Amino acid sequence: MAKNIRKPEEASRDKASITLLQLACDHEYETSFSRADAMAPCPIGADGYCCKVCGMGPCRLVKEGQTGVCGATRETVAARNFARMVAAGAAAHSDHGRDLAYTLLAAAEGHAPDYKVHDPAKLREMALYLDVEIDGRTNEEIAKDVALKSLEEFGKPQGEILYLKRAPKKRQQIWKELKISPRNIDREIVETMHRTNVGTDQDYEHILDQAMRCALGDGWGGSMLATDLSDVLFGTPGPVISEANLGILKEDEVNIIIHGHEPTLSEMIVAAAQDPEMIEYAKSKGAKGITMGGICCTANETLMREGVPLAGNFLQQELAILTGAVDAMVVDIQCIMQGVVKLANQFHTEIITTSPKAKISGATHIEFDEHRALEIAKDIVRRAADRFPNRGEMHIPEEHTQLIPGFSHEYITYALGGFYRGSLRPLNDAIMSGRIRGVVANIGCNNPRICHDSLHQYVVTEFLKNDVLVVETGCGAIASAKQGYMTPEAAFEVAGPGLREVCEAVGMPPVLHMGSCVDNSRILTVLAQMATEGGLGDDISDIPAVGMAPEWMSEKAISIGTYCVASGAYVIMGHSSPVEKVTEVNNFINEGWEKKVGGRMEFCNDGEEIVRRSLAHIDKKRADLGLPVYDPTKWGKSGDWRIEEFMELSLPERIEAAYGNSVK
Repeated sequence: MAKNIRKPEEASRDKASITLLQLACDHEYETSFSRADAMAPCPIGADGYCCKVCGMGPCRLVKEGQTGVCGATRETVAARNFARMVAAGAAAHSDHGRDLAYTLLAAAEGHAPDYKVHDPAKLREMALYLDVEIDGRTNEEIAKDVALKSLEEFGKPQGEILYLKRAPKKRQQIWKELKISPRNIDREIVETMHRTNVGTDQDYEHILDQAMRCALGDGWGGSMLATDLSDVLFGTPGPVISEANLGILKEDEVNIIIHGHEPTLSEMIVAAAQDPEMIEYAKSKGAKGITMGGICCTANETLMREGVPLAGNFLQQELAILTGAVDAMVVDIQCIMQGVVKLANQFHTEIITTSPKAKISGATHIEFDEHRALEIAKDIVRRAADRFPNRGEMHIPEEHTQLIPGFSHEYITYALGGFYRGSLRPLNDAIMSGRIRGVVANIGCNNPRICHDSLHQYVVTEFLKNDVLVVETGCGAIASAKQGYMTPEAAFEVAGPGLREVCEAVGMPPVLHMGSCVDNSRILTVLAQMATEGGLGDDISDIPAVGMAPEWMSEKAISIGTYCVASGAYVIMGHSSPVEKVTEVNNFINEGWEKKVGGRMEFCNDGEEIVRRSLAHIDKKRADLGLPVYDPTKWGKSGDWRIEEFMELSLPERIEAAYGNSVK
């Protein structure tokens, strides 16, 4: 057993989670928090010294100068391990995009009648990037070709990924010169696995160049396609009003948690739960209705488009079951802990797996098929309702906060310039004038080896105080939502004077929810548009911006960080580095990569240091661009004289005043 068994308030900064962790302690329920306390990480693997890619090992290179049985050095082993993490993360995100392309194809051919094109404008935009003819053609004809061209991006025999053309011209040229432009999505993943096989690529710099190429296939390929295809099928997000945290669960309603990453299933369950027939069925079991809640990126997908409340982020999936109020947790792929089944067996909750790619021993498996999507979704909702009479004692926390998500890059340009003059020029101007010091993209996971939400909460608070606009995706976005930073009034409460003025003028929160983990591609799009807009250089590497994943745990986060670096961004990963003790490799992914592509990756687990490094980088980029030195005393004097009147309004009234009819 580990020596340090944390108290609930040491394990999380989220009040709802602390309450349920105390319940877990009192009743000796096992959670990821207790498992992390009971098991220390392997020190050899954590330092990057372990190689297990063949049957001659595993080899533990714990002594200076030691090599593996094949002669592989520490540098080669660490680079291989890092590259394989990138490949696994890229595979997960890109396979998500592939499935959505197949769904669009089935819908276009009439084989998936429950799906249709919800955003024809986004479909036509995709068609232009993918070289699909649109003149004189129906949505279905265009959608079929867009789906087929999207699928070609995974395995076409020649050329490069078509979406690379969305990057600034200077960035595209850097990739070409370094020969890291991805040729197709699957090829780069396969080649990374091939190169890291025993006896193949044995130069750490060469291996890490391929890691960048593989990651670019994720960021500018699979993930970007996944985002666009989701928008086409389910609608491009715009502002909605919703709530976040476990307090959204209802004692007198059937509670269904959707958890995972694929919107094809979750969108259908949301539709089924709203069906009058299903509501009546729930009432026949003694419930007053049906409440939907989301965990992880499925939460973000349905939140942005349907306003489904956020139940919580990654580390709250087991805590949701501890409430005793969840009748069914419906999961698909990625970030689903196997421990949920063991815990659910001690309650009335049914865990339902749905993906042909992912089963969990002991869970109910109802395989999802897009050809009869709504029918399957209704069967799942009925099963949840059947569980309602079996509830025991419930412990639903009180905590839940309101938020406004839905800031797609399309909506951001609309908010800043209107329908006909949509543009990022006002954002660039605000940075150039110094009202906004810079931009931080705070993304990524939770990790039970870090106090839950602590780094997310700390760094975001400090950035807002320092007039830094924060954009977020994934579980990091859920952390800020629970903290109350995603409403317009948050700007008046926590933002610095310059950022507050911008938020007041536009009517936006100081932290913008931009979607799920694959939607980091939206952030790439915004950065590319900022670079081409003018005034902030001509490449992503010129912009006063920082990317970070302070509480990362997934290989997907390593892939995301790597494609952001390859796109020119400075990236800080929290927690620990998988190559930290291998000095040559650790130095190369920051200093070496910066010389090559203008971006760098650093690992830091101290909140104050993350903020210090980020602000120093932002200020350096401002100086390089010849922008004014950041001076908060210049701002804060042009506030709306009606501000006190505005703050007295209820939140829905404030939303209406700020957004008008654009809010769903």
